Amino acid sequence: MSRERTWWKPSDHAVQMLCSVGRRRGRNQMSSELVGRVIVPSSDQLDAVTFNSDGLVPAIAQCSQTGQILMMAWMNAESLSMTFAEGRMVYWSRSRQELWRKGDTSGDRQFVREAFYDCDGDTLLFVVEQEGKGACHTGERSCFYRSFGDQ
Repeated sequence: MSRERTWWKPSDHAVQMLCSVGRRRGRNQMSSELVGRVIVPSSDQLDAVTFNSDGLVPAIAQCSQTGQILMMAWMNAESLSMTFAEGRMVYWSRSRQELWRKGDTSGDRQFVREAFYDCDGDTLLFVVEQEGKGACHTGERSCFYRSFGDQ
């Protein structure tokens, strides 16, 4: 049986909702009205996610508009569940040992558009709409703004 990712394909209603995200209803509409995509994974899909010995899995955030890799952070089972349920990226802060809803303090929120897991289930990829200045705590759009070698 072929492995299809049909569960990640949005419904017609979701496509209409996503296409309307960011459109202005009036001049005073703010970007705070953006919403993420709620995802309902199957138990088999959740079982395919492999957490490390600390109960964490790396999660990559990729810009839905440009394809640019924005950041990598860690998720535990609770933050993954919250991300799926809320449509906003929720990570696990290893340094603070607490859940971290991206943008709650900075305003640089991430809204889920699509979600994938790799062939081994040990890395997650979230395609997101990035709000605000960017994903990096330094103020850069991407955490991957430094390159090796002469560019």
